[in-house]
Amino acid sequence: MNETAIEVSNIRKKYPGVLALNDISLNFPAGQITGLIGPNGSGKSTLLKILSGLVVKDSGRIKIKGRRKEILMNDIAFLPELNHLYVWMTIKQAIKFFDEQYQDFNTNKAEELVKFMNLKLDQKIKSLSKGMVGRLKLILVLSRRTPILILDEPLAGIDPNSRARILESLISEYEADFQSIIIATHEVVEAEKFFDHVVFLEEGSVVLEGNTDDLRAKYNKSVQELVREVFK
Repeated sequence: MNETAIEVSNIRKKYPGVLALNDISLNFPAGQITGLIGPNGSGKSTLLKILSGLVVKDSGRIKIKGRRKEILMNDIAFLPELNHLYVWMTIKQAIKFFDEQYQDFNTNKAEELVKFMNLKLDQKIKSLSKGMVGRLKLILVLSRRTPILILDEPLAGIDPNSRARILESLISEYEADFQSIIIATHEVVEAEKFFDHVVFLEEGSVVLEGNTDDLRAKYNKSVQELVREVFK
């Protein structure tokens, strides 16, 4: 039986006029890549921000690696959908900033990934295209050594070449014996081959969850086909 990286029990979150998460419970397996799938407004980003300690849940319980505790910075590296970088910085300055913020940050690894992603250390962030910014955001997350990586729409609005680079880098740097990854994405066609486990959210509730291969065999459909079926 697979170990659990994160156990979510009866999590509820309500904003004024909106029930973002409706008493959901699910497990994210350790050492696996989980795809978190759902339409806009399904609660994906709210769930990821709660798991990352950026949003306070109204009720429920979270266990990380079997421990019930507050989320610590060295447990989770979070990549938000929106650009959170200081645009006046160069890429090198952004790397230095992250190195000063996180003890687990590896500057040498970051600089190697900059080359791999076809970026340059002296480039100003404000001069980068959306695809370049997406690559840089992932570089900064992958250069931390944390047991859990949470990526919120890392491929959103990014050109196909950049998406391919991002996925290639993500998989090449993934340490399955140490890390678990959660990816919220609408780009299911390109990403589904990397998913070991998938969770479908709709209107704050889990509507389908399971091992990817098991679901494909059970329904005789790809994940993308299941998306069309579930979210008609």
